[in-house]
Amino acid sequence: MSKTAKLSDELFFITMTIVDWIDIFVRQIYFDFIINNLKYCQTNKGLDIYEYVIMTNHIHMVCMGRGIPLSGKLKAGYRF
Repeated sequence: MSKTAKLSDELFFITMTIVDWIDIFVRQIYFDFIINNLKYCQTNKGLDIYEYVIMTNHIHMVCMGRGIPLSGKLKAGYRF
């Protein structure tokens, strides 16, 4: 069950997974897409990323939102 982060100035450990655990990040184009979206969220949405790792089918990230709940920042960057 997923939960929405309502706190804005707290540090979070986030895991984002691909549906059915498909190995999508083995191709450079998809890896670049994620990196570009993380940079967009940092620049335009006030997302602070402290650490991250991109695996073949999921992403782990330690991050914080500045003043706005984290869920809104991530939704804005990953709608496609």
